[in-house]
Amino acid sequence: MNLDWSLFFMALGLAFLLEGLPYFILAERMPGILLTLASRPPRALRILGLTSIILGVLLVALGRSF
Repeated sequence: MNLDWSLFFMALGLAFLLEGLPYFILAERMPGILLTLASRPPRALRILGLTSIILGVLLVALGRSF
């Protein structure tokens, strides 16, 4: 398998962009949101993480199908 480095760096940049948007747009509310997330039990965070992983895999598969 040959890795397309330009595609990899574009995907990484897009991930950073999407991760940074909530902190930029909701800067005043983020501390409360993070405290709410910190108060969740580990099981709820794992379910949230697994849901995000599945959604990400589905989006990558959808993108590759075009």
